[in-house]
Amino acid sequence: MSDFRSGFVAIVGRPNTGKSTLINALVGSKIAITSHHPNTTRHAIRGIINGENFQAVLVDTPGIHKPKTLLGHRLNAVVGESLDSVDIVLMCLPADEDSGAGDEFLAAELAKYPRAKKFALVTKTDLVAKKNLANRLLGVSSLAKGFQWDEIVPISAAIHDQIDLLAKLIADKLPEGPAFYPTDMKSDQGVEQLICELIREAALRDAREELPHSIMVTIDEMSEREEKGSRPFFDIHATIHVERDSQTGIILGHKGERLKDIGMRARKDIERELGARIFLGLHVKVSKEWQRDPKLLERLGFGEN
Repeated sequence: MSDFRSGFVAIVGRPNTGKSTLINALVGSKIAITSHHPNTTRHAIRGIINGENFQAVLVDTPGIHKPKTLLGHRLNAVVGESLDSVDIVLMCLPADEDSGAGDEFLAAELAKYPRAKKFALVTKTDLVAKKNLANRLLGVSSLAKGFQWDEIVPISAAIHDQIDLLAKLIADKLPEGPAFYPTDMKSDQGVEQLICELIREAALRDAREELPHSIMVTIDEMSEREEKGSRPFFDIHATIHVERDSQTGIILGHKGERLKDIGMRARKDIERELGARIFLGLHVKVSKEWQRDPKLLERLGFGEN
C-alpha cells in the first residue's frame, strides 16, 4: 500500500521528564516502567503504535545526564545511537519546570540530525495553570538553535490529554513505507526483559534515594507448568542485584517484609502483562559496584555494543 507510512521515533529528554509515561500512553500498554526516581529507563525500549495507515516504532531512551559511572556513560551512548537513524525526535520538556543547561545541551544535539523531524513536547501540563503554560511554550520555542521545531505540542500523558493528536501528528510526518513489525505487536521487548523491569519497578517504589541506581534484576529460571486450564502458569525465579551489603537489608526490610511486598506487587503486574498465573521467587544478591564493572555490565546486558 503506497499510502502506508512507517518509521522510527526517538523520545528524548532529561531524566524524569515523562518519557516512559508518554510511551505507555501512546502504545496503550505498559511497555516502559515509571518511577519518580530519575534514570529509571536503562535500555532503548521499543514500543509500537499501530494505526490504520501507519506504524510508528517508538524508542524510549534513557534520560541524558552527566555520567558518574561506566553504566552512566553507556546509557548516554544509547541515546546517541537511538538518534542516529530515526525519522522523528520527540523532546520532552516538563511544563512545571524552566528549561536549563541540560535542555539546551540536548536541543543542540538535535541540530546534528537534520534529517529527523523535531517535536517539542511540553509534558505534565496537568500540573500547571493554563496562564503559566503560554510562557512555558514560548520558552521552549526559543530552545531551537540551528533548526526549527516541526511541532510544539503541550500534552499530559497521565490524563491522556492531546495524546491522540500527537499520534496523528507523528503519523503525518512519517515517510511512506511498509510496517516493520506485525500490526498486533506492541513491543519488541523480550518477555524476560519485561519481567525484570516490572520487578525493578516494584523494588524502586518507596526506595531510598541512594538505592534506585544500584538495583538490577536478572531472571535465573523461567518455566511453564504442565497444568490444565485456560491460563498458563509460569514458575519464575529472579535475583535482585544490589551493590553493597548494607543495601541488602533495605531490600529485605524487617523480617523480609519489604521483599515480600515487592514480590506481591511485581507478581500482580507480571500476571496482567503475561495474561498468565505465576509463581515468583525472589532473592537478593550483592554484586559489588556492578555499575563500574565492565564484566558485570556485560553479563547484565549493558555491553559496549
